[in-house]
Amino acid sequence: MESWEVFRDAHPNAVHDATVKLERAEKLLMVLTQNIDGLHAKAGTSAHRLVELHGTNALVECQSCHERTDPEPHFEYFRGHRKAPRCNCGGFLKTATISFGQALDPNALQRANKATQETDLVVAMGSTLSVYPAASFPLQAAERGIPYVIVNRGVTDHDDALCVSLRLEGEVSQIFPPAVEQALLAS
Repeated sequence: MESWEVFRDAHPNAVHDATVKLERAEKLLMVLTQNIDGLHAKAGTSAHRLVELHGTNALVECQSCHERTDPEPHFEYFRGHRKAPRCNCGGFLKTATISFGQALDPNALQRANKATQETDLVVAMGSTLSVYPAASFPLQAAERGIPYVIVNRGVTDHDDALCVSLRLEGEVSQIFPPAVEQALLAS
């Protein structure tokens, strides 16, 4: 509950906005993210184009019936009653994130795997590419022979992979949005 206001009040940045521009231009197959901040959805990325591999803090999920709901009423209940809120089914609620030891959502993994087989370009941004299985998806796609671009400030675990087509060092927010603008102007 202490961090809810920070997540709730956070705003998408230029990278999120550029991603939405690509989607609107029909040049985006899927966004796979390990971020749990919900900012891709808040920026306007369509649910059918977004895989939040580690879930989202923007929702709470019942651990029994798996219904996902807005966290705000549950926090208000706790503030007023000092008792843990429960789902209408009686189940326990937690943020809709993957906790340590909890399995990733099989549907999210299936959607990510499907995207690796259908995409014609993969761009990995703002990641050390060291957390698996998330780090495996760009490699799976690139092993099909498609271009693989990495944009990151600092070393990644994929920097020396033979399948990397282009490696850009720097701040994603300074590199990706202008590149999207140029790509959209050229198309």
